[in-house]
Amino acid sequence: MGNMQHYAVVTGGTSGIGYELSKLLARDGHNLVIAARKEDELQQVSQQLIQQFGVDVITISKDLFNPEDAFALYDEIQSHNIQVDVLVNDAGHGQYGLFTDTDIRKELDIINLNISSVVILTKLFLRDMVQRGEGKILNLSSIASKAPGPWQSVYHGTKAFVQSFTEAIRSEVKDSGVTITALLPGATDTDFFNKAGMNESKIVQEGKLGTAETAAKDGYEALMSGKDMVVSGFKNKIQVAMSNITPDSKAADKMKKQQEPAPLNK
Repeated sequence: MGNMQHYAVVTGGTSGIGYELSKLLARDGHNLVIAARKEDELQQVSQQLIQQFGVDVITISKDLFNPEDAFALYDEIQSHNIQVDVLVNDAGHGQYGLFTDTDIRKELDIINLNISSVVILTKLFLRDMVQRGEGKILNLSSIASKAPGPWQSVYHGTKAFVQSFTEAIRSEVKDSGVTITALLPGATDTDFFNKAGMNESKIVQEGKLGTAETAAKDGYEALMSGKDMVVSGFKNKIQVAMSNITPDSKAADKMKKQQEPAPLNK
């Protein structure tokens, strides 16, 4: 066992915060398993990380909108006979629009990706880590977890689940040598809004987006020091502090103003 190779697993590792986290892990000498949907993007990112940091990178193409692919991802990683010291559950997706108008199939996909696949991967890797008495998990939560989100009702709901779930299992394993950390970025300049069909919203139009690098750096530091959770960005810290003392109905109304479509330029 002594000479087994050590790896960090990152889902959604080819873009946005997941990509920035992959770079930080590689910089510090972690070998990587990167999982994402698109084979070409996986190849591109792995080549870059290998050249830049000289670590080993295993790429696995899986579609975590399908929870069975989460089980398959774990099995495939096991077949490489490596030890996973770090798991980063970054892959996530949103959908913009009023709930009465949005596509239920797409919403079920989002629930599967943001909740089911996260729960599956966390359970499978956490069991191994607890057995060994060491390991670290980072779950991508969001400041969306702290307040209901009109125009993104399902996405905010999934992140509330991730936050609650992460806090609970962290408490369960707290004497095991394994730490579980939640990263709560605010609105970040990644492909998220584009994929969610959200480019019309005020929050994007007004351009007040944080960078993926900053969010990843905050998350990485928290993960490595075994912190419980980190809210990335000063504005977001204030927003979370406020939502903690605001009734949910009021918080929802305030969020609605931020999320609704920006008035078209006259």
